[in-house]
Amino acid sequence: MHSFKRWQFWVLFAAVVVALAAAALPSFSAVAGSPAPTATPVITDDQVNAIAHTLYCPVCENTPLDVCGTKACAQWRELIRQQLQQGWTKEQIQQYFVERYGARVLAAPPRKGFWWLAYVVPPLAILAGLYLLYRSLKAWYKPRKAHAGESTAGATPSPPQPEEDEYLRKLEEELRSRR
Repeated sequence: MHSFKRWQFWVLFAAVVVALAAAALPSFSAVAGSPAPTATPVITDDQVNAIAHTLYCPVCENTPLDVCGTKACAQWRELIRQQLQQGWTKEQIQQYFVERYGARVLAAPPRKGFWWLAYVVPPLAILAGLYLLYRSLKAWYKPRKAHAGESTAGATPSPPQPEEDEYLRKLEEELRSRR
């Protein structure tokens, strides 16, 4: 096995560096001489549908834009694709549709102005319903209070006396007489 001397190693190293630089030089001159072509980003159907899912079809009632099968919706999804390729954000695309078709195209109403009621009223209605249910159940299981004129201080409540019903009295007498 032949061992390199130090100066031979440096000569070989310099030759490798010069060879790599010569190989890379044409690509550097091409980059410096002409601008690189700008590649348009490839927008997938998943990216389009992620935004289309947040929008409702302006033509069809209660149909998200990502599942609507009309030709108009296909065109709107293609418009979303083009806007994404141009660098638009989700919010910009949603605003574009709101400006043209109104806030009804949004899957979730905006959290401003009159639309706040859509976020506030349902929880308040549920809480009010739970409160009414609680009060009703509490009143249902609560023992009946004594009549207004009676004093309950120190006395044990007596069971209420059934009212005399003439029909029941005659029925009981009839049953006793048959024995």
